[in-house]
Amino acid sequence: MFKALLDDAKSILKRDPAARSLIEVILLYPGFHAIFFHRIAHWLYNRRMFFIARLVSQFNRFITGIEIHPGAKIGKRLFIDHGMGIVIGETAEIGDNCTIYHNVTLGGTGKDTGKRHPTIGNNVLIGAGAKILGPFKVGDNAKIGANAFVSREVESNTTVVGIPARVVRGGMEKVEPVRIESEELDQVNIPDPVAQEICRLTMRMERLEKMLEQSTGAMTEKKTPNET
Repeated sequence: MFKALLDDAKSILKRDPAARSLIEVILLYPGFHAIFFHRIAHWLYNRRMFFIARLVSQFNRFITGIEIHPGAKIGKRLFIDHGMGIVIGETAEIGDNCTIYHNVTLGGTGKDTGKRHPTIGNNVLIGAGAKILGPFKVGDNAKIGANAFVSREVESNTTVVGIPARVVRGGMEKVEPVRIESEELDQVNIPDPVAQEICRLTMRMERLEKMLEQSTGAMTEKKTPNET
């Protein structure tokens, strides 16, 4: 566990440009503290010491503002940036080398039993305020835009944004895997799915108007000889 935690701290130092030293990350970063206490709580949870595990997780929530159920499975080198307001449910699973910003929820819909929370793949980046609800998978190298609402599966190598979330990049297109040192989500220049839909509707209306004008013109030309 100590080796895994040291690996977590080194990963945060490498990926956060504001971090100055490893000791700063270990002593002052709530994201690291949240992972530290969760690994203890999860160890207790797996040994069916549920009350003590939940006690540790509640203490974790109190000092960090990050709520992680002790049953959640978290992989290696998770980077929780800022972290305030994050909620991760009991059956949630997070892969390796993921990044999660503040106010993210990995929750359930209230309609499912058993596996109720999402499974997050490797190298996934989740922007601030995103809500991912339900027992589905977010594929490897996916990126979730800030404040996106995700309620269905996200394919690997895609970027989704909006409410509800829509794919704006990737999908079947081949995308290079995310590297830790350059892991970014351009939250300024990504396409707006609503604007894209409006643009498509506008273009369709223009085509229909042109077709209507052409058909009206043709009918007028046919009537003119009879009238004369």
